[in-house]
Amino acid sequence: MAKIFSPAWMHNKARLEEYRNKYAGQRCFIVGNGPSLRNTDLTKLAGEFTFGMNRIYLAFDEYDFKTSCLVSVNDLVLEQCHADISALDLPKFVTWRARKFFEAGPEMMFLDTDYTLPEDFSGDATGRMFEGFTVTYVCLQLAYFMGFSEAILIGVDHNFVTKGPANTTVTSEGDDPNHFSGKYFGKGFRWQLPDLEGSERAYRMAKAAYEADGRQVLDATVGGKLTVLNKVEYESLFKE
Repeated sequence: MAKIFSPAWMHNKARLEEYRNKYAGQRCFIVGNGPSLRNTDLTKLAGEFTFGMNRIYLAFDEYDFKTSCLVSVNDLVLEQCHADISALDLPKFVTWRARKFFEAGPEMMFLDTDYTLPEDFSGDATGRMFEGFTVTYVCLQLAYFMGFSEAILIGVDHNFVTKGPANTTVTSEGDDPNHFSGKYFGKGFRWQLPDLEGSERAYRMAKAAYEADGRQVLDATVGGKLTVLNKVEYESLFKE
């Protein structure tokens, strides 16, 4: 609660407030980092608002593509990649927990996210947001706050080659087979195994919240394994 009254949080909250309903009625794309991204024509996203997550910036040069903003709430990613993230020339939204790694500013904003109970959906990014076992869920809440009426997921494969107990911290021993680049969580990188069941619960909450307000969440991931969201063919989203 202390942060609610801190000058740093109040300044940050004012920056977040500028995004409230800024894109009302528009659509956005939430760009996951799965291998399917290699089979997705990202050039079609020119002119679209796109949420990037974690190390999506590794795709910027390779695919001649750049997201509209970047969202990251995972402690291990932020600890190991904060220098890369700070250097990005785009709006960034990271968890308040990681503020020691970043300097607040017009393009660096903090979110009050956590991974403890209650499991809920918040349409207000200036308050507490549940992380939902995946940064994609944070993006869905942020998109709702910004007013988007349609949030479309791509690159959210919901399928990992590396197996083990959910949320266990592991260290990569070689190239990453679970993301669009082998360098994503490359050799020596510490990361947490996914909680796919937990993230499915979160996606259901997001779907219900959007639909209750006449909005929708769609999954346009090429060959994705997620089954809880309405599917749409990626290519069909763009007029010739």
